[in-house]
Amino acid sequence: MDLTEEIYKLMSFMPDDEKYGLTSQIKRCSVSIASNIAEGAGRNSKKEFRNFLSIANGSTTELETQLLLVMRLNLITEEKLVLPLKLTDEKKMNYSLQRSLES
Repeated sequence: MDLTEEIYKLMSFMPDDEKYGLTSQIKRCSVSIASNIAEGAGRNSKKEFRNFLSIANGSTTELETQLLLVMRLNLITEEKLVLPLKLTDEKKMNYSLQRSLES
């Protein structure tokens, strides 16, 4: 959820004309990551949990792509976009958890 908080703060720097476009999509994507992990943890089987972690991993990759687009379009300065490292950490944690559930 730390990542989602940071994304929401970061999106305050986006141009107003992106409020219902890219800004909204990025926020929803970041919420999806935490939500899928939580929903999977609440399921009754490891298989279901792994499935929700897989969805969260997909959302993490989607979020990475959207943030790269923001950077390439110069919508937010590069100094503010320090998130790719956190996204990489998020992916590593999710994949590690996913692998641990396979055994």
